[in-house]
Amino acid sequence: MVAYELYSFDDKNGIEFIGILPERRKNPKRITKDSILNWGRMILGNNGDHKKIFFKRIAIEDMLSNPLRDHMSLGSY
Repeated sequence: MVAYELYSFDDKNGIEFIGILPERRKNPKRITKDSILNWGRMILGNNGDHKKIFFKRIAIEDMLSNPLRDHMSLGSY
């Protein structure tokens, strides 16, 4: 599954993590840089007026087919 990690940046606070947006749209023509960034602006609201927003595209493994317990031993933290 494709998702986007969104971050904001300003001189006062530096880089701050906003959240992860999973891509659910089936029509690739609707997936644009602006549509992803608009989600970040919506989450920040008025707090994002003076911040730059950027994102990183990531891949998320399907947790149903690869449960976390299969990847970790009980003794590791």
